Amino acid sequence: MLVSSGLPVVEATSFVSPKWVPQLADAKDVMSAIQGIGHSRLPVLTPNLKGFEAAVAAGAKEVAVFAAASESFSRSNINCSIEDSLARHREVALAAKSHSIPVRGYISCVVGCPVEGAVPPSKVAYVAEELLNMGCAEISLGDTIGIGTPGNVIPMLEVVLDVVPIEKLAVHFHDTYGQALSNILLSLQMGISIVDSSVSGLGGCPYANGASGNVATEDVVYMLNGLGVKTNVDLRKLMLAGDYICKHLGRSSGSKAAIALGKVFANASKL
Repeated sequence: MLVSSGLPVVEATSFVSPKWVPQLADAKDVMSAIQGIGHSRLPVLTPNLKGFEAAVAAGAKEVAVFAAASESFSRSNINCSIEDSLARHREVALAAKSHSIPVRGYISCVVGCPVEGAVPPSKVAYVAEELLNMGCAEISLGDTIGIGTPGNVIPMLEVVLDVVPIEKLAVHFHDTYGQALSNILLSLQMGISIVDSSVSGLGGCPYANGASGNVATEDVVYMLNGLGVKTNVDLRKLMLAGDYICKHLGRSSGSKAAIALGKVFANASKL
């Protein structure tokens, strides 16, 4: 349903240890079920070489690795230091290169950490440059706990842009404090054109208590439509996907645009 809405990239699953994240133990089955679906890119997360090998065996054509700009979060999220995580990612990047598989790099806690507090932009830039040098084709800057505002996001982006070409950067804002859309808008104004999002705002982070999901895809598309930005995404189809998964999970949508438009469409159908 997400692919049919026109989204060019849909992250499919994660090849992480089921011991740590049992919800993702079905990664192989998911990959089998989505083979041949549409023309969208369907990358998967691979935290280490073992995960990468399992992903390739399952048919993955694109992978992503994830680091953190916070030492404490790195240890709680992937159970190793920043430097150790980068060493693991270099192994994945090298293996991916031999298979001609593109690698994306995620950086968590780019403005703040649930343990350490504010994260210096220089630490984000260091990790970003390391990911770039190992061959990551794209680097996503994640505000994992959603505390970012234009006041701390702009300085962080300015420092990272000194070491990473703007066309290789993406932004990833959780909406815990309702600041995601404002941060996305300023990122667009600075020239970044790749935005991560989650249908209906689903998600969160098991290692960041209180963090909400990534910004709702429906809200981002609604804003971009209002700005006259061509996305090629059908908002109604996107809303159907969000409605489907929310009903399946037994939870309400985290998208304000989807909730409001759903009422508008429902009222229009009564006329």
